Amino acid sequence: MLNPKPILECVAPSKIHYSKPSITDLEVRYVTDAAATGWAEHCYDYVERVEKEFAEWLGVKHAVATSSGTGALHLGLVALGIGPGDEVILGDINWIAPAAPVVYLGGKPVFVDVLEDTWCLDPEKVEAAITPKTKAIIAVHLYGSVADMDAILDIGRRHGVPVIEDAAEALGSRWKNGKRTGTMGVYSAFSFHGSKTMTTGEGGMFATDDAQLARSVTALNALGRAPDQSKQFWPDMIGYKYKMSNIQAALGCAQLSRVEELVARRREIMLAYKDRLADLPLALNVEPKGTANGYWMPTIVANRDVSFDRESLLNDMRAHNIDARVFFWPLSMLPMFEDKPENEVSYSLYKRAINLPSYHDIREDEIDRVCEVLRRHI
Repeated sequence: MLNPKPILECVAPSKIHYSKPSITDLEVRYVTDAAATGWAEHCYDYVERVEKEFAEWLGVKHAVATSSGTGALHLGLVALGIGPGDEVILGDINWIAPAAPVVYLGGKPVFVDVLEDTWCLDPEKVEAAITPKTKAIIAVHLYGSVADMDAILDIGRRHGVPVIEDAAEALGSRWKNGKRTGTMGVYSAFSFHGSKTMTTGEGGMFATDDAQLARSVTALNALGRAPDQSKQFWPDMIGYKYKMSNIQAALGCAQLSRVEELVARRREIMLAYKDRLADLPLALNVEPKGTANGYWMPTIVANRDVSFDRESLLNDMRAHNIDARVFFWPLSMLPMFEDKPENEVSYSLYKRAINLPSYHDIREDEIDRVCEVLRRHI
């Protein structure tokens, strides 16, 4: 009679998620308090608190909490007066969030190519795309990498075009002058989705030093009622409602009190991957000299001369109970936009790249499992 396999060998390996938040007793206490007491005249207590504390932490004068990073981008574009026929430049390889609000307003997203190393806007391509119709540039800090803000801000100044920072994926990242991402453009947007370094479940933040812009966004986010309007239920314009709930904001306050710990842990995880994968023919998220990368999502990009099958790798990951994500598609490949294969870097990157699991509590042996599967495919 054959000996049965030990029970442990028959148990499937534990799930390794691509991302999930770090929730402690502190978050539970804050949310419980908001649920128990945050009503009537206290219904915005935590919202006002997270706005104030986030602005102080980031180093800006004004912050407006929103229901998503996309909402923050949209409100800012409205406040800047972006409308039908206006062109807004952004990198071709991105999530759709920065492009969608441009379309909402009847504008045209102009997709330009990105740099091979940071995956962020190529300043030369931005310069070449400027036309009399250009009304804004959105610099997306992709996967924690920081766009070349010196060059992009210079282009904006010379052409009189405002630069917006989409810092949804770059909480804790810094540019060469030590300034945090989200403090250099005319305004910035952050995301607190459940996959992000800091979360409110869903949620986002608009941030700026411009008092008038902040006032406009605050009014727009209150269905058009200005902050100093004394009449009850009297909107001064047609607005929107991208407000963050008080319960979400309570979660955000707790997370914000731990933000440096959360960013530091992301950096630890990234360094663990870099150490294990240093000998392979691939690139990972870069950190140019003088900058700091918040390393939201560790990402590998296989060298161009290497045989690499992204789908085969992802299937193998799934077979071993590991979540991994595809690199963003070029936006110009999507059915609602026109193809731009001349954006050669963007059209090459997505086929050679995946995002690796990177949540706060991931263990060393789980990182080892991820790397073991990856090594079979590159």
